[in-house]
Amino acid sequence: MKARLDMDKIAKALGAEREGRVPAKGGYFGAMQLLADVVARFRVPARGGRATDPQWTERRLIPLAPRTLQRLEELTARIREHGQVNVEPMQLAGLLLERTTEGLSIKEAEQLVVPRRARG
Repeated sequence: MKARLDMDKIAKALGAEREGRVPAKGGYFGAMQLLADVVARFRVPARGGRATDPQWTERRLIPLAPRTLQRLEELTARIREHGQVNVEPMQLAGLLLERTTEGLSIKEAEQLVVPRRARG
């Protein structure tokens, strides 16, 4: 098993102060950060089966457009190429949903929803 990096110790040695995470949103660094999240969080259950985040206890159905599912399948195929973890498209969707909601303000969420026109 790999040893975890002590980021506080590294910052102190560099004479720096840790301010928190800076998420990469896209491109190569975003993909690498996403892969690192999958590797760090997903664990094979004690009874065996598919690796998953042990904190995920809720199960819900989420409707998707075919192009969204296709993109998730493409992304998971790329992650599998690195051979570190076998992730399924909807597991990746759950991870992306968590990351997006953590960084989304109420105002930004309100702007995503288009109000219905008054029926007349």
